Order: sequence, then C-alpha cells, then structure tokens
Amino acid sequence: MSRIPAFFLLFAVASAAQGQQLDKVRFGTNWVAEAEHGGFYQAVADGTYKKYGLDVTIVPGGPNVNNRMLLPVGKLDFFMSANSLQSFDAVEQNIPKIAVAASFQKDPQVFVAHPGVAKFEDLKTRTLFVSKEGMASYFQWLKADFGFNESKVKPYTFNAQPFLADKNSAMQGYVTSEPFAVEHQGGFKPAIFLLADHGFDAYSTLIETRRDLVEKRPDLVQRFVDASAVGWYHYIYGESQPGNDLIKKQNPEMSDALLAYSIAKMKEYGIVDSGDSIKLGIGAMTDAHWKSFFEKMVRASVVKARIDYKRAYTLQFVNKGVGVDLRPK
Repeated sequence: MSRIPAFFLLFAVASAAQGQQLDKVRFGTNWVAEAEHGGFYQAVADGTYKKYGLDVTIVPGGPNVNNRMLLPVGKLDFFMSANSLQSFDAVEQNIPKIAVAASFQKDPQVFVAHPGVAKFEDLKTRTLFVSKEGMASYFQWLKADFGFNESKVKPYTFNAQPFLADKNSAMQGYVTSEPFAVEHQGGFKPAIFLLADHGFDAYSTLIETRRDLVEKRPDLVQRFVDASAVGWYHYIYGESQPGNDLIKKQNPEMSDALLAYSIAKMKEYGIVDSGDSIKLGIGAMTDAHWKSFFEKMVRASVVKARIDYKRAYTLQFVNKGVGVDLRPK
C-alpha cells in the first residue's frame, strides 16, 4: 500500500479550502460599530465565519438607519436586536422573525450616580435622566417592582452634562460606555447600578432571523450562531485586536481607550458570559429565563399577557456548549 507524501496531502487540503463555496450572509447591527458588537466583528476579522463556510457582511446601524425593518423583507439574513422586548413586539405585530441566540446574558442598561449613592433604592430619591424608550420599558418595571416615581424623571438627551451639573441626579446608560464618559468629562468614578443585577433579566444583543430561514436553512442558522459564539469567546478572552481594528475601520471615531474599557466591563459584569452560558455556551437561552422576563413585563404593563411569548424564540440552535473550551480555565 503506497503512502502519499505529506506535501501532496497539505496541498490537497489547501486546495479544497480555497475551493470551498462560502454562503453569503448579511448581518445588520442596531448601532454604529462598537465593542458591544465585538464578537461579530472578531468572527469576520479572524476568519471564524469563513471556517464555518460563511462570507459575512456586517451592515452597521446608526441614528438614521433602521436595519430591523430590513430583516423581514429579505435585505438582511440576521439582525442584532436590542433586547427581549423587541422579540415580544415581533410576536404582537405578527412579524415573521425569531430570536435564535442571546449574545448577552445581561442587558447592559445601568443607572450611573454621583459618589455616595450606596444602594439601588437610593435612586428613588434622585432626579433621574431617562430616555423616551427607557420610560416605555425598564422604567415601568422600576415603578411596578420598586416604587419609582415619574415625577423624579427628566428627559435624557444622551448628553452627560445635565447629570454632571446636578449631584443629586442619576443618568441612564450602558455599563460599557456612559461610565467611561463620566470618568473623562466629570473626573470621578460614578456609582454604577446594573439593572440586570436587580431583576431586569432581559436578554440583550440577540440574533434574530426570519422564520423561513429557520425552516429552510437550519444548517446556515446553526453555523452563524456557532461561529458568532466562537467570535465572542475570541473577542472577550483572546486577542481582540483584529475585531477592534475592523470596528475602527467602520467607525473611525471609536477610540482604543473606550474599546478596552468596554471589553473590561463586559467581563467584569458578566454581560456576555455568565449564568446559563457558563455551562451551555455563549448565546445560551432558556425557557425559564424567557418566562421570568415576560412575566415581569406583563406585571409592569409593558407587554400584554395574551402574547404567546414562546413564539418569540427557539432553543434549536443554542445550549450546545460551542466554544466553552475557549474560556480561560
């Protein structure tokens, strides 16, 4: 029996890889390129998507871009939704899309306060800067479960100056960005209260796709979910430079300092990898978690009890432990 020289075996493998037909995929994000999207950019930059047979184009969102509407009409194959509430809304509006993975186990939503605010309940006595979207969502939960009062609220305009000028105030934000701005503009480290750690258990940065893609191309959906999870492991725990370089290419205003800060906070607060994902893998979702959040939102009158929330998601593509071996021991 003759043996084929190793050189020819390597050549054959390389030729097969080069000849592999990649599936083209368009993935839309909900904002401009930033560290909160880092795992997806990492998977493009370090070749992870290609290893899974995918040629992925990331389509950034922004203040004047509504990528969410491009998914149902077929202009995108996948979309990065903000949190579980958008999934419930899709069911109520009968939009044929479904959540297939949750990249963030915790919603990054926080209140930042001036030093000296020690307890979450102390926020009830502060002037609170909250956006219109925040008033319609998490603030209704704060009212229902903690007795917060709308009379204390002022509009949040995504500008830290009103908060910095009023020491008896607190401001909404993301744990990955607004505290960084406060430190640099105000010269102090703010008190940080992550709503997820006080019961606001929404999934965040979910991967959504169309129901017809789940039915007709489950292999494609599985490969995108798996490769995205691996991208997040590489970005959070490995060498994030490839992802950061691609983020900065798409968003030149992004700084190295903010990228490093955001990654550190995602790790510190367990935004991407905590709870169920420790055993089940990044992207994990469970029926119990979805049920818990849905019931909170019904109690707060944010969503209607008649909604069949189980149609908002599928566990078909997650909880398989993909990438858990990449987490540092």
